[in-house]
Amino acid sequence: MLAGKKILLAVCGSIAAYKTAFFVRLLVKEGAEVKVIMTESAKDFITPLTLATLSKHPVHSDYFDEKSGEWHNHVELGMWADLILIAPLSANTLGKMANGICDNLLLATYLSAKCPVMVAPAMDLDMYQHPTTQQNLKKLQSFGNEVIEARDGELASGLSGQGRMAEPEELLEIIKKKFANSEALKGKKILITSGPTFEAIDPVRFIGNHSSGKMGTAIADAFRNAGAEIIMVSGPAAHLPNHGKVIKVNSALEMLNEVKGHYDNSDVAVFSAAVSDYRPENPAKEKIKKKEDTLQVNLVKNPDIAAEMGKKKKKQFHVGFALETNNEAVNAKEKLKKKNFDLIVLNSLNDQGAGFKQDTNKVTFFDKDNNEQSFELKSKVEVAQDIVNYVIEKLK
Repeated sequence: MLAGKKILLAVCGSIAAYKTAFFVRLLVKEGAEVKVIMTESAKDFITPLTLATLSKHPVHSDYFDEKSGEWHNHVELGMWADLILIAPLSANTLGKMANGICDNLLLATYLSAKCPVMVAPAMDLDMYQHPTTQQNLKKLQSFGNEVIEARDGELASGLSGQGRMAEPEELLEIIKKKFANSEALKGKKILITSGPTFEAIDPVRFIGNHSSGKMGTAIADAFRNAGAEIIMVSGPAAHLPNHGKVIKVNSALEMLNEVKGHYDNSDVAVFSAAVSDYRPENPAKEKIKKKEDTLQVNLVKNPDIAAEMGKKKKKQFHVGFALETNNEAVNAKEKLKKKNFDLIVLNSLNDQGAGFKQDTNKVTFFDKDNNEQSFELKSKVEVAQDIVNYVIEKLK
């Protein structure tokens, strides 16, 4: 399962660092190629010589070797890996990762990485439960990283509770499953719409909405991690994926045109964009000056991109979204049928933590076979993974 896979293990200062010797040995026995990065404090718990011997590669901890001048290229390390696992992840390194602080080789490599990143935190009970730690973990998830939650058990302090790093055997199984899923959609093309649309009133003003593109980007990341090829058509969003083909547009008409151009070659279409329902009929060519107390702007209906593509659907699997404020389930089911979706994802602005700009969402799935599945409040990264898991199962 792991033969030929390149895994970069990053070790932070924690008593759990001693487990990495067993973990590296397991990875190598599975056929993986393993390289190790250590923070300086990690060396207080396990020696670089131990991990270098077991991994059969030099251990990196500094940007360069003071004696030879050899430079340890963090970019190359990040590009080399198929997966980066930071285990154990200390509270110190977690805080730096969450806030973009880069003061050692591990952090520089993390910020340069193009591959999936997983983290396995390890710290004492009170530290793990602290609101700052939990907030930082959520931030990492919102960036697209996967968090392997700390386990319950006896801790080095003598306390008992959540804070133990997952055991090496468990980490191995998680990684094996990760790579198995990484090829589940290999060869499939995923077309995603994301973000808001801006409909011009004049060259300065527009009609738009609060969509940030977070959900669309999380979906793109999850499909990419399943081996799919991504084409995203995005309105002016604050969040965009750093992979695949990203086509930037402003208006609904521009988005429709780009979607039409890529639709026929797609296997899955995900309509997560918050497309404006209406647009100004005659946008002014010059800025409208403030004169009267009122301004009348005549609006005309925009095309329904998802419905238009639903009429063209042949082999494609369609996923849509419904953001509702009342009669949520009824409205979602109507859209499911009207727009020829295979799956619709309902979320409500009445649910705290759901909707635009949030890092979390609370959703319910409705599919064309009349199945319904409700989920608890989760990060948008986890919601995206639930959507991808559903698609993988249906495409089988």
